[in-house]
Amino acid sequence: MPSSEERARIIEIFGNAYAELVHGIAAFPREMWDYRADFDPWTIQEIIVHIADSESNSFVRCRRLIAEPGSAVMAYNEEVWAKELNYAKQDADDALQLFRWLRGNTYNLIKTLPASTWANTVQHSENGIMSMDDWLDIYTAHVSDHLAQMKRIHEDWLKKQL
Repeated sequence: MPSSEERARIIEIFGNAYAELVHGIAAFPREMWDYRADFDPWTIQEIIVHIADSESNSFVRCRRLIAEPGSAVMAYNEEVWAKELNYAKQDADDALQLFRWLRGNTYNLIKTLPASTWANTVQHSENGIMSMDDWLDIYTAHVSDHLAQMKRIHEDWLKKQL
């Protein structure tokens, strides 16, 4: 369990994710957002939409952790969502705005939680017991992990432009 100072630092990183995402994707020309690298099943376009859908799950999980500790939270199949929800044709700008709203709303909520709430847990259908700190760690890293993935896709695209 992190100290209150460490948790506050992590919460600030969590709260800055939209700015991190927008800054990060600015390096990738829009004309390559649909490029699919041989080593990755997703495009930058699809990753952006995935980030918004993941955040919608995060939004609900956080609220269950706070309001209904001990309850169950469901996993979802990211690959099936990408295909069946046609991420390739969804509007990336809408997804970015949805992410902005969801993340900002959750950030404003968690930065004021009493220390006692951070002891709450839920039962994740695939991963077992998830604490508030587990949830925070997962979603704090989510954007930066996907930006690294996008960077690899972009580098591959650049190589193929030569």
